[in-house]
This record gives sequence, C-alpha cells and structure tokens, in this order.
Amino acid sequence: KCPCYAKQMLQHLTKSLSWLLLGKRISSRAENNKPCCRAATLNILLAGMNPLYFHAVNVILHCLVTLVLMYTCDKAVFKDCRLAFVTALFFAVHPIHTEAVTGIVGRADVLACLLFLLAFLSYNRSVDQLYVGEHFPPTASPFFLLLSLFLGTCAMLVKETGVTVFGVCLVYDFFSLSYNGLKLRNGAIPQRPSRPPVPAPWGSSLSGRENGKQQQQQQHRCAQRGAWSSCHPPGPRQQPSLPVPSRAIWAIRSYLTANNNQNFLYTARPFLKRAALVISYVILVLYFRLWIMGGSMPMFSEQDNPASFSPYLLTRFLTYSYLVAFNAWLLLAPITLCYDWQVGSIPLVESIWDVRNLATLFLLLVMTLLSLHCIAAFKKLEHKEVLVGLLFLVFPFIPASNLFFRVGFVVAERVLYMPSMGYCILFVHGLKKLSTWLNKWRITVPTLFALLLLLFSWKTVKQNEIWLSRESLFRLYPRHASALNNLGTLTKDVVEAKDYYRRALQLNPQHNRALFNLGNLLKSQGKKEEAVILLRDSIKYGPEFADAYSSLASLLAEQERLKEAEEVYKAGIENCPESSDLHNNYGVFLVDTGSPERAMSHYRQAILLSPAHHVAMVNLGRLHRSLGQNKEAEGYKHHNITLGQLVRCNAVALLQAQVLAMMGRTKEAEKMTNHILNEDAECLECYRLLSAIYSKQELYAKALEAIEKALQLKPKDPKVISELFFTKGNQLREQNLLDKAFESYKRAVELNPDQAQAWMNMGGIEHIKGSYITARDYYEKALQLVPNSKLLKENLAKLDRLEKRFQEVQEKDQT
Repeated sequence: KCPCYAKQMLQHLTKSLSWLLLGKRISSRAENNKPCCRAATLNILLAGMNPLYFHAVNVILHCLVTLVLMYTCDKAVFKDCRLAFVTALFFAVHPIHTEAVTGIVGRADVLACLLFLLAFLSYNRSVDQLYVGEHFPPTASPFFLLLSLFLGTCAMLVKETGVTVFGVCLVYDFFSLSYNGLKLRNGAIPQRPSRPPVPAPWGSSLSGRENGKQQQQQQHRCAQRGAWSSCHPPGPRQQPSLPVPSRAIWAIRSYLTANNNQNFLYTARPFLKRAALVISYVILVLYFRLWIMGGSMPMFSEQDNPASFSPYLLTRFLTYSYLVAFNAWLLLAPITLCYDWQVGSIPLVESIWDVRNLATLFLLLVMTLLSLHCIAAFKKLEHKEVLVGLLFLVFPFIPASNLFFRVGFVVAERVLYMPSMGYCILFVHGLKKLSTWLNKWRITVPTLFALLLLLFSWKTVKQNEIWLSRESLFRLYPRHASALNNLGTLTKDVVEAKDYYRRALQLNPQHNRALFNLGNLLKSQGKKEEAVILLRDSIKYGPEFADAYSSLASLLAEQERLKEAEEVYKAGIENCPESSDLHNNYGVFLVDTGSPERAMSHYRQAILLSPAHHVAMVNLGRLHRSLGQNKEAEGYKHHNITLGQLVRCNAVALLQAQVLAMMGRTKEAEKMTNHILNEDAECLECYRLLSAIYSKQELYAKALEAIEKALQLKPKDPKVISELFFTKGNQLREQNLLDKAFESYKRAVELNPDQAQAWMNMGGIEHIKGSYITARDYYEKALQLVPNSKLLKENLAKLDRLEKRFQEVQEKDQT
C-alpha cells in the first residue's frame, strides 16, 4: 500500500498548491481529467461576488507584472533604467492584455507571467555573474537555483505555459551568463580601458598602495559585468564590417574554430551541470503533470480548433503557420480584437495560393533576420535585448502553437500576455536603433512613441468598455456566428432576435445553438413544421445537446405525434444519459400518455442525477399521490420518496432548502435542512440533501457522516440503498480513500447492477492504481449500460495507449 499512499499524498499536495496559487483544483480522477477551475476563491471569501474586486485584483497583478518586468529589463536586458521604464510603460497599456486583465479566467495568465519573471530573475541570481576565469561561471547560490525551480513549477501549476521559463533560463544562461568563458578562450580579457588616475580628494589619507588596489577592484568589477555590458572593450580580433547575415555566419564560424574548442566540455561543466539538473527536473515535472491528468491530454472538439481536425496535412501546416503570423499581427497592430476567435472566424488556409501565406512568409523573414542579428550581436557582445526579446516572445507561445499538441482554441488573446513581454523588448530595441539612425531628428522617435502610447491607451479603454456587458461583448465581432446567436438570446425584440439567428446560420449553417433558438422562436409563433425541421437539425449537429431533444419531443407531442416524440426522448436519454431535465421531461410525457410506472423510474433517475432537482421531486410526489400511495412509511419503502414522506418532512421547507442549495446559498440550505431534521430525525431525503450541501462546500467528512446516518435508517428498497452507497463512495473518493470508495461502489452495483456510474468509478480507481485489465472490465460493463458515453470511450482509449506503451517497453526489454 505504500506506493499507492504516496501517490495519493502527492496528488493531494499538488491539488493544495494549485488551489493556493489560483483556486484551481487539479482532478486526479481517471474519468475526469479536466481541471476544476474555482475562479478566485479568495476573492469570494473576502468580497463576495462583487465583480469590482475581481477586476481590482487582476489590475493589481498586472501592475506587479509591469514593475517586475521593468526591474528585469533594468538588471538583465538593457541595463538602462530609461529603456526599462519605456518597455514597462509600453507593456502596461498594450490592448492585447485587455482580455487577460478584464476576464477572471485571464488571472491564470497574469499570475503565471509574474511567476515566470520571478523564476527567471532567481535563476540569474543563482549564477555567479561576477566570475572571471577560464571556466563558465559556476552556480553561486544553490538556494536561488532551487527557488527558480520552485517558482517555475508554480507558474506551470497556474498555467501550463509557465513551464517554458526553464527553456528561457537555459538558453539565456548559455548565450549570456556563460559568455565569459567563451570570451576568455578566444583570448580577450574583459577589462575597462585605462583611464588617467583620479587625484585623491584634499586631505585624503589613502596610500598609493590602497589607491592602486581600489583601481584594480574597479577594473575587476567592470570585467565582472561580463558580456553584453557597456564596459566591454573590443577584443584583439575585430569583426569585419559585413551585412547582418554575413556577420552572423562569421560569428558562428569563428566560434566553432576557436583554439580551445576541444576543451568545451571541460570549460562548460558548470553550465552543463545546471542544464542537466533543470532538464531532469522539467522531465520529472511534466511526467508528474501527465500522470495527474490520467496519462492523456485534454480532448477538444472540432468547434474549438477546426484546423486540427482537418484530414489534410497541408491545410493544417498552412493554417497553423498563418495563425502564428495572425498572433504576431495582433501584437503589432491590435486593431480588431475579439473575445472568441473560434469556429469560422478565421477560415482555414487550404491552398498554397492563398494570399494569407504572404503574411506567413513575411513573419518567417523577420524572425530569420532577428535570429541572425542576435547571433551577430552575440559575437560582438552587444544587443542582449534581442536575445531576451526573442526568448520571451517565442518560448511562452510554443504551447499555444499546436506544435506539440492540440489546443482548444483558434486564437486566444490572453495567451499572448506572456509573449507580449518579448515583443515590447524588441519594439523598444528597435526604437533605440531608429533613434540612433535618425541622429539629427531624434526628437521624432519620442514623439511617435508618445502618440503610440496614447493610441494604445485609448484602445485599451475602449476595449474595456466592450467587456462591461454581455451584449457589448457579443457585438464586438459582427461576423461571428456564436456572437450573433448570443445577441439573439439577449434581445427582447422577436423580429430582431430572428434576424440575429438567421445571420448566425448564414455564417455557420451547422450552428446547433442557433438552430435550437430559432426553432423555439418559430415554435412560439405557431410555425411548428418549420420549427421541427430546425430542431431536428440542431440535434443532428449537436447530438449531445439535451435541451434540443426535450424541445423537439414536446413539440411533436403537441402535434399528437406521440410515437415520434417517444423516439426522440429515448434517443436523447441514450445520447445524454446524465441530463436530469431530460429524464424529468420524459417522465411527464409518460404520465400524460398513461405510463405512470415507467414515469416513476425516470423521475427517480432525475433525482439521482441531481439530488436538488425540486421539479422532479414534486412530480414524483404528485404521481405517488395520484396512485394512492400516501402512507408515510410504506410508500417510501417501495419508492425513492413519496408525498407522505414529503409532508412529514415539511415538503415546502425541504424544497426551499433544495432551491437554496442549487443557488449556492448553502449555509441557508444547511440551516433549513437541520431544522427539518430536528422535527423528524428519520428524514432520509434530508440526510441526502445535507450530504450534497456539505459536498458542495468541500466538507467531505461531514458529507460522509450524513450518508452514514441515512444508511442507519435502513431503507428497504435495494435501489435506494444502492444510491446511498454510490454517494458514500463519491465522498470517500473525494478524500482519496480509494480502497474504501471502491468497496462502496462495489456494494452499490451488487444491489443495483444497472448503476453505470458506479461501474465506471470502479474502473477509474483501478485505472489510477495501474490495474488496467480490471479497469477495462469495469469500463466495458458500464459501456454496456450507456453505450454512447463519450467519457467511457475516452477512458478506454487511454487504457489502449497505456497498454501499448507498456507492451513497447516490454519488447525493448526483451531485445
């Protein structure tokens, strides 16, 4: 049990650290590997749901990032406080940051950027930059090196792109911090040019020896500033005056032909040790992250990222390349910004003759020239900002580029928050070069920069106004189908709403939400045949959209097309087995068509899926009353809950408590439920409601205690007992008591073999433990009950991949 216990402890620690950083809880369940984002829990605890405080915290974090960026530029980039200030000022007002700072979901990007910079500074602090010798500089402070690893890990837990800071640190280390060794191998001793001795102040008591020592220390300090500083003299080998590409080739050639190049491994030992430590740690952290996620990456739909689902390699390559250029254009000229660049907002690039490929080629040319300029500057010990700018621009963007894995968006402006640091550094470097070239007209550059700052500030203010309401946000991008559909849901004018829906369908004829909304609107106007066609199309293009099934079935029932309506309900339950509303609506249909016994099971299933579904509770109570099953004790022995039980438990108060729990007012719901229990200690449904309330509050021990009390009442219906054991298993699983949770799930399926969720959770526990064969058996049993479950199919696919890897490892071991 030790490895399993250690695994559970590591998962718990990871969850806790992630929660402390952002209120984000990483799930360790095999059946649900998406992070459960509890946005800014601390905000809610301190200031409630007032949006002002959410925004204030984001603005404060953005200010902190701006200040740390200025400090970073001053100490590690320009080494000029004026240029550092200009860079930070430009970063502060860039309109591309509006989404990250304004939206609460963007807090992850802002906080990850702050941790990214702190990790970078800590790494620089760990290297002895004052060292001058025949070796690359050693690690002066192991503490700051470990601190850098810790801060980088925190950045990754907040936002996955935070892990790129380690790549930035290593490349910066090799090309900048460790340059002293290279320079010494080429025969140049960094020292300040000789200056006339400064006369000692009148009355100074410094001796000649002390004065000479002071001058030596001053020269040594200048040498210690190392590469890329303003103190360097020209080396004995002067670089010829050549164009940028030629200078870059010359720099590489002269480096490779250095006299002591054969001793590189010896002289670079300090850097190689640091690199080995960082790379090993990153591999370990990434493996741990993948393990926490159940061994697979998140799944996305074609709507999230259409290019990644294209069957043509050329289309994917051209589209991905163009999207990089599109993101670069957003940084350069943030004229048109949008909250959601998905679906058809950016058409796929399907041909090499598409004119948009010119943008890709132009970006490739610019990046090539910048890289060559950086290499040439590397040899001349200047323009360190080009290196840092490229690193800060490229590395944080790599995870969003679809290069290594599929992402869940086409373009997301908030992911440009970190790369924009590199863009701002390169932009200010370009201004400095332009000012030098203009010479006599230098005043022009500051004037143009001031105008650009004003323009960016104005754009940022206007962009913030767009985020003030849903309507203003949806009006942002007039040719976006989802935005038009959302505008239709907001307007109260029927004619205007119909126009929005039709315009959305013109842009995307397969937009299932717009089809659903337009169908319902026509249904309300009595155009039932046209509404039926639209609702069927909505189901066709969104087979997991439960509301469309309910709406179509009710419309068919109104037209007395009962057989078709029942088929629609059955198809909906098959494709959306976890929709409590669909089960409740089907129950109403069965009651109306004379099948109350069948309706009862669907009402109970709705309550099982959503214990606070008060409509299903009332419908079930009315059904029992209509069947004459009003005895308090006998009625509940055979059914989940009867009207007699509701009356005895004070039905109105219980329903109010359930509604309060659904609204998130858990404290009030808890108080009301406990009041009912004081009057009736045997209210089984009250204990179930209390368990749900405590679970929502993450008080899993209390939730478990409530279920135990419900079990002590010893209900006679096996299905009721099965449901209680299933809930008990859920509470145990939340506490990482997986063995006990497994036993509860096992007891649940013994009492009710049709409990598909229990079978799936048992498979998930075995999956986590590494018992893949047993996990597969449980998954397949659950799949027999819900054959169209997407989640089960994903988990089985994960098992296939894991077993394939295990088989490959075994084959390698045998060979």
